Amino acid sequence: MSPTSLVTLDDVTVRLGGHTALAHVSLALKPGEIVTVVGPNGSGKSTLLRTLVGAITPQSGKVRRARDLRLGYVPQKLALDPTLPMTVARFLSLPKWRSAPETAQALERAGIPDLASRQMTELSGGQFQRALLARALLDRPQLLLLDEATQGLDQPGSATFYRLIEDIRRDTGAAILMVSHELHVVMSASDRVICLNGHICCEGHPEHVASAPEYRALFGSGTQGALALYRHAHDHSHDGDCDHDYPHDHPHAHPHDRGDAA
Repeated sequence: MSPTSLVTLDDVTVRLGGHTALAHVSLALKPGEIVTVVGPNGSGKSTLLRTLVGAITPQSGKVRRARDLRLGYVPQKLALDPTLPMTVARFLSLPKWRSAPETAQALERAGIPDLASRQMTELSGGQFQRALLARALLDRPQLLLLDEATQGLDQPGSATFYRLIEDIRRDTGAAILMVSHELHVVMSASDRVICLNGHICCEGHPEHVASAPEYRALFGSGTQGALALYRHAHDHSHDGDCDHDYPHDHPHAHPHDRGDAA
């Protein structure tokens, strides 16, 4: 493993229930980079995440992690009993007690500083995902794993969440691995996109993957394989800060519409 890599998979194959979920997958995650994994249902995206964190042992190949690697994980969903009274602050203190300053800092980082006393069951979809993100940030992760964290959010909500992830990378230096169910919408700040379908079909910068024949073969119908890239920096400025949603008439931009690098 490279001394600068956080996690390395070397020719990893995973079989689950007699089915090959991942075949000969090799990748390395480096500090501070944002990597987005896209793929159809059943392509092995969640298996890849579980292998990275050590929840699954591959049948062959090697998984190497940096010593004392700190991981943060945001699941795609979490079911809570609607009758269970639990504030956001209490949720952040499970299973390990957290001090009020720790909780406040995590909520501030996740963009929900005023929700500590709110009930988890009263949160909107976007607020709930930010609460999950705050919990993942409590231990100052070097690698933050997001498993379809924008599922259920509309395009402006996804764009707002993506911008938040960009800010977290900038402010903390954490590497980000995002698994996306949005096959044609990838955060423009991604340093790499990995197209997964049981194996790595192609990978590279977002615009490179958009033009790859392997990507087009999987996702080309309807949109001709064009990835839409959520943009952080626009060709014009908005009034106020970056916390508001994009207007609905331009939540994303296609690579050929852009003059700047994603």
